[in-house]
Amino acid sequence: EPVFGNIGTTKRLNRFGLRGKKKVQGQWQLYCLIHNIEKLANYGRLGT
Repeated sequence: EPVFGNIGTTKRLNRFGLRGKKKVQGQWQLYCLIHNIEKLANYGRLGT
């Protein structure tokens, strides 16, 4: 579960700032999207 650790500590998502299931789901998806974009951006740097 490194993904949850990364989102929790690095991005400082300790609790959701919105109310409602749809809003929380949207916020979670946004954090996951950012995590995946960072993985793609750093993917080419591993070999160098």
